[in-house]
Amino acid sequence: MAERPRTGDAVVLVPGVMGSELVDNLTGSVLWGLADPRWYVSAWTTGTSLEALRLSAEERVGTYGRVRATRLLGFPAFAPVLGGLSPYGRLRKGLLAVVRHPDALADFAYDWRLPVAHNGALLADFARRHLAAWSAHPAAPAARRPGSGSPPDPAPRLVLVAHSMGGLVAWHACQDNGLAALVRTTVTLGTPFFGSPKAAVILGTGKGAPLPRRRLRRLAATLPGMYDLLPAHRCVTDGDSARRLTVADVVELGGDPELAAASLPLGGWQATRPPVGHVQVVGAHQPTVQALTLHRGTLSAHRFTCRPSAGGVVRVDVGGDGTVPRESAQLPSGGAVPLAQSHGALAATAESVLVAQDAVLDRRTGPWLGETRIGLDLPDIVRAGRPFTFAVEGVESPVDVRCTVVDLATGLETDAPHLQWGEGAIVAKSAPLPPGLFQVRADGGGMSPVTQTLLSTADFATGSSEPPAGTP
Repeated sequence: MAERPRTGDAVVLVPGVMGSELVDNLTGSVLWGLADPRWYVSAWTTGTSLEALRLSAEERVGTYGRVRATRLLGFPAFAPVLGGLSPYGRLRKGLLAVVRHPDALADFAYDWRLPVAHNGALLADFARRHLAAWSAHPAAPAARRPGSGSPPDPAPRLVLVAHSMGGLVAWHACQDNGLAALVRTTVTLGTPFFGSPKAAVILGTGKGAPLPRRRLRRLAATLPGMYDLLPAHRCVTDGDSARRLTVADVVELGGDPELAAASLPLGGWQATRPPVGHVQVVGAHQPTVQALTLHRGTLSAHRFTCRPSAGGVVRVDVGGDGTVPRESAQLPSGGAVPLAQSHGALAATAESVLVAQDAVLDRRTGPWLGETRIGLDLPDIVRAGRPFTFAVEGVESPVDVRCTVVDLATGLETDAPHLQWGEGAIVAKSAPLPPGLFQVRADGGGMSPVTQTLLSTADFATGSSEPPAGTP
């Protein structure tokens, strides 16, 4: 029986925003990444569990260490607007299958609240140390000389596999000339290279929004890492033209002027090189916010991209993964592998795992057979005890896809909504849900089901009781 191909290189897995478990260094209590999905219901409605995630005065001036990142997310997580995040177990297992020894794979957990530049420097140091440790390992190529007359295996190099914000961290780390020389391949999954308008939507959430969204706004306004996700492309509509978001715009939305000015997109950071050996996967076919309109502190979000044309701009819906527009997730330096999948689930699909495995083994993934283009359009927050409606895009008939609703606390299917035609779209009505985290799945066959996570809560208040975003 032939052996499965395995790489002699060292691999580092870099999670995305919200993708690392965070722990209070003094008490050891878990601040983010708890095993019980029901924790997120309480956290986003009461807000008390989120206070420790806000940056302290010491952290604002660069004195870090109060919070420690311990490991990659092992359980589903959720944030309003951004949606759900699947754990990294499946991707990690796939990478372990193509390395020579488990010690060749290392997880880089990081405090995603902090600036990408800070975490990029930490990753550069971490990756160097991991490569050195693996190179000295008994199972590494340099320590396994072939028989007489055969050339030795090449010395190990680095492969970085990153999801979401983790791709920005890896990109920043590769600006270090010393590290870049050690990297063979960088795989990014749904990375917002040009930012995400949803980051501005978070800061612009105000009166009238569901309470969990206003909780997120109050938290996000203090986190440098969230400002690093602001859009860098021309996404603000201005009559017949479009312009880039400015620091003044962010301040008008209630954001922090210092954090906005220091962010990657608004602070003028320019990469001198693309990620080394870049392989990029982009989410596609999901309804995605791509443009914004600002008027007297009020923000409107649009599902179209503004492209230059004679006499102004043309508005084109290019889709994305529901969080990152497709064109924001792709650097122009190379092609990309598109997948019909939501942002939080992108790293957990069989297709992404295969792309990552192929990149680690230095081979390219061919075109997909039986590709699906399903899009899910559903709310991120629903009122517990009431039915909700969602739409399925990209299919010709209701019989072409099967939808299910799964309780993430138990893993059990709670509903299989019936699809039907309604007002020119294929829609479904789900049965009322109790409070909790739930995942809606749309399976059209041929590829992994498209999934999105939603929060069901009884506390759906839309009043104005929340303090301003900048209130300590």
